Amino acid sequence: MKFRLILITLIPVLASAHPDHGATPGAEVKTPVITGNGEWTYEAVPGWGVLPDGKALGPTHGGVLTGPDHKVYFSTDSELSIIVWEADGTFVKSIAPECQGFHAMALREEDGKTVIYGAQNNGYGNKGRVSKGLAPTPFRICKIDADGKLLAEIPNANTGEVPGGWKGLTAVTVAPDGAVFAAMGYGSQLIHKFDASGKILKTFGGKGKGDGQFNTCHGLTIDTRFDAPRLLVADRENRRLCHLDLEGNWIGVHATNLRRPCSLTWHGEYLAVAELEARAVILDKTGTPLAFLGDNPDRKQWAGFGVPPAQQKLGIFTAPHGIAFAANGDLYVQDWNQTGRVTKLRKK
Repeated sequence: MKFRLILITLIPVLASAHPDHGATPGAEVKTPVITGNGEWTYEAVPGWGVLPDGKALGPTHGGVLTGPDHKVYFSTDSELSIIVWEADGTFVKSIAPECQGFHAMALREEDGKTVIYGAQNNGYGNKGRVSKGLAPTPFRICKIDADGKLLAEIPNANTGEVPGGWKGLTAVTVAPDGAVFAAMGYGSQLIHKFDASGKILKTFGGKGKGDGQFNTCHGLTIDTRFDAPRLLVADRENRRLCHLDLEGNWIGVHATNLRRPCSLTWHGEYLAVAELEARAVILDKTGTPLAFLGDNPDRKQWAGFGVPPAQQKLGIFTAPHGIAFAANGDLYVQDWNQTGRVTKLRKK
């Protein structure tokens, strides 16, 4: 019965998620496009995040963050590395060139300062670097300040042997006590826990569909909505979100039947999920979907890295990979895309 009620509730959501915008593919849209429903109604902002002099973003296979200063941090696989924008879409600067290829990022306040932890995995960018005779960027966790200065990295002299190696690093998050979690979702399907100095404490996970196993553990975040903080894992190819305690012990499946969840972001007790198959979803504390955003009716574009700008429509996603809530409930979404794509959804 609960399942039937959820379906009935979401029928108007699905109907409003992909309206006929009356615009030809690639045409410049100057008016906002509405997506979502009810409390979670948004307008996609036209022309947000344009670079000076018509520069291209370059390949996007990374994440998005919003800081306490309301700035937006957007990682790329291009030489721009991390792009910083004002909330209104004004370009500020690009930072941290040595950290090119952050596949995921986590923001944290430490000693009164904003720091960013990034999972560096620059497969696409490395092809270009090697072709130019440059050394490839490493697989590592980087800690940088808001100006891009490298403060620390893992592995380091304290780390010790990491089972399965570093190849395939996809995600990083930091617990309230400073413990760092890293997922190898393109490799061993293991998740490693380090202390704040970078020393490895334990390893858990592995490939599979069962309890405590993953098939592309692609995104990580800390869930503080329950009695004790939990690790929440976007288990992409198993199409689910999973809870574990901070010692790596299995708690259970939080949400399932998702469209290949990639990354996660919080707004109070609500969770937004970037789904690679052309949609974002808002979930409540029980894992129940409340709204779908940017749902793409063209299945040929789902998870499409090569969808060109001329075929992209405002307010319709192709391959959401990174996502971030702003403090006011606005959302920023990055599509996995060969030329780069970012969308601002302004909360109505």
